[in-house]
Amino acid sequence: MGKVLLATFLIFSFAFSSESAWGDRPNRLDPVYQLKVDDYPKFEADITLENGREIRFCCVKSMMHFYFSPYRYPEYGTDSSDAVKKMLVKDYLDGSKIDAKKAWYVFGSRLVGPHGDDLIPLSSKSRAELFVKRYGGTRIMPFEKLSASLVRYLDM
Repeated sequence: MGKVLLATFLIFSFAFSSESAWGDRPNRLDPVYQLKVDDYPKFEADITLENGREIRFCCVKSMMHFYFSPYRYPEYGTDSSDAVKKMLVKDYLDGSKIDAKKAWYVFGSRLVGPHGDDLIPLSSKSRAELFVKRYGGTRIMPFEKLSASLVRYLDM
């Protein structure tokens, strides 16, 4: 009887322990698509807000949904894209983290992200051109050319 109680206590202690037991990484689920972020390391993207909150996303498309419509996620305490302090994406070819606003994005490639068609980030236009030769793509564009309507189109 004592062993059963001890085992039950240990199981519940672990299951309801603090976030630090899982590591210091913020959210494990993507706030937009509710997918496990850690299952898609090549596509992971991050936002840091002015209020200090860090948000992880399973892909660029998901991060852009949040960026263009943060008011849809009131639990993060912002309703404006102006509250975004830093955005990071991973260069698809080498996995290095880069500033999302300085990245180049490939649209229309054969590569499919965790939630279908996606924008593939690369650190330079020449790397994006190299990616297109390998995986295809219909457009290469800088961050400034991304829009909410383009992101919605990718979800169709």
